[in-house]
Parts: sequence; C-alpha cells; structure tokens
Amino acid sequence: MDEHYTRRRFLASTGVVGVAALAGCSGGDGDSGGDETTAEPTETESGGGSGEEWVQTSEVAMNDQLAYDPVRIEVEAGTTVTWETTGAVGHTVTAYEDAIPDGAEYFASGGFDAEQAAIDGYNSGQEGNVPEGETYEHTFETTGEYEYYCIPHEASGMVGYVRVV
Repeated sequence: MDEHYTRRRFLASTGVVGVAALAGCSGGDGDSGGDETTAEPTETESGGGSGEEWVQTSEVAMNDQLAYDPVRIEVEAGTTVTWETTGAVGHTVTAYEDAIPDGAEYFASGGFDAEQAAIDGYNSGQEGNVPEGETYEHTFETTGEYEYYCIPHEASGMVGYVRVV
C-alpha cells in the first residue's frame, strides 16, 4: 500500500511542477488576457499595429516576450539594421536561407554564412546568441523580402520580416 501512495504522491507532485514550468514558458506580461501570440506585438508594444503592418525603422528589439519588435520592418537598400536584446533572455537573428531574395547575402548573428551552420553553432555552444544589452547588425543591399527567426524561440513563434525597397 505504501508503494501505491508513493506513486500517487510522485505523480501529483510532477503534475504541479509541470504546470508551473509551462506557466513560466508562456512569455506573457502578467496580464491574464487569454490567447496571446508572442510573435505579433500588440499596438502598444510596437506603436504600429498588430505586426501585420510594415514599420519604417532600422532598429528591432528582441524582448522577453520572445518577439521581435517590430515584427515587420521596411528599409531602403543600403540600410544597416540593428537588433538589440532588450530583456534578460538572449536571442539569435537567423535568416531562413530559402526566404531571402536571390543573390542576397545570407545573414545570421554569429557571422554564419549558412542557416545550417548557424543552427549547428548555436546547438554546440550557443554561438550567435545575442545576450542582454548587446546588438547584431546587418546591412541589406538587395531589394526584396527577408524572413528570419530566433533559433531557440522559433517554436514560440519568434519570426521577423525585413522588406528592402
């Protein structure tokens, strides 16, 4: 009978720990407003809409809500874009190799020249991680649309877009 009780106690305690762990992964800001998508900033976070609008800026914040802010930016060719980690959680900037214009230079924090190299570098020692208060820059020369993501937070929807005109 003690073994059964111990098994129940174990299952109950792991359930509590599991719920607490999931709550910590929600990335919310403490408001219990329901279904929130962290990859799309709210109007107050981005100052410019739901993340569907293109914002003309060359600066992107990477925050503790596991989001690029703003999500979609538009710059002129030749512009250097700066990503800064504004929270305590580190992030990467990693271009989807098949989602950049033909002839465009590949970009990824850590200086990698291919997506798989960036993934391997991050997985083997967090190479390319941009810690709190640090920045990553890339100059966009080729017009078109670029899509990029954060390696450790892609599953949480941390994806961003650059349109170069």
